[in-house]
Amino acid sequence: MTIRFDGRVAIVTGAGSGLGRSHALALAERGARVVVNDLGSAMDGTGASSEPAQAVVDQIRAGGGEAIVSGSDVTDSDQVAAMIRSALDAWGRVDILVNNAGILRDKSFGKMELEDFRKVIEVHLLGTVTCTKAVWPIMREQAYGRIVLTSSSSGLYGNFGQSNYAAAKAAMIGLCNALHLEGEKYNIRVNVLSPSAATRMVEGLVDADVVERLDPSAVSPGLLYLVSEDAPSRIVLCAGAGSFARYVAVETPGIYLPPEDRTPEAIAARFDEISDPTGGRALNSAFEQTMKFLNHA
Repeated sequence: MTIRFDGRVAIVTGAGSGLGRSHALALAERGARVVVNDLGSAMDGTGASSEPAQAVVDQIRAGGGEAIVSGSDVTDSDQVAAMIRSALDAWGRVDILVNNAGILRDKSFGKMELEDFRKVIEVHLLGTVTCTKAVWPIMREQAYGRIVLTSSSSGLYGNFGQSNYAAAKAAMIGLCNALHLEGEKYNIRVNVLSPSAATRMVEGLVDADVVERLDPSAVSPGLLYLVSEDAPSRIVLCAGAGSFARYVAVETPGIYLPPEDRTPEAIAARFDEISDPTGGRALNSAFEQTMKFLNHA
């Protein structure tokens, strides 16, 4: 079955370049009406320009699609509210939110200023929360919503010099888990995309042939699936260079220690058993882990 978005309205943040631009163009090509949001800032979050987002809107319209521009700062709730109003005024609904906007302020943790840590958290995590919070009541009322949060391999596995970025990106998984549970009965499906692509964030770090293989357009098919009518929910989809994989967090079965054996020495002695992945499984809620421990007891 062909995946289409005719009649759907999508908001893509950070859509003036790179992955966001690719996502916006791909959605429009398959029939979505798109709000192309981009502050137009430098990679560190300074400055602003409407030109990048407008260029994407112009390209969508030139191809026969429908799009409007938004220069809203995703960390400013008033500006985000104005962006949502513009979508509702133009098309009467919001079906899809792609949280893609982000910045980088890389430096080793020992040398990083707290302000650079805060700013990256503010844009990636709180920007995602602000945009998602703004569309949540709309999606609940219409009993339909598809939301994607953007993570990163840095968030899943860590990366030197990116403690701020890694923390923000790892937070997307916890946010997704909670939103999935709260949105399930309203047909709001929430997923995480972990992309590997040659964007402004990796300029000058990789060779030309690598840039070609890591084209953002190789990631966007995964995004389209995650926001489709029959999309799953609570999935972390990793994508890059034409490859797609699913990240799954599995908890080992673990062991039970009776009160008389509950010592750090006992944990050290049996740590291999604690770590044994045999029979491990993904849990569906925090309460499920609590019940697992109680069943052990």
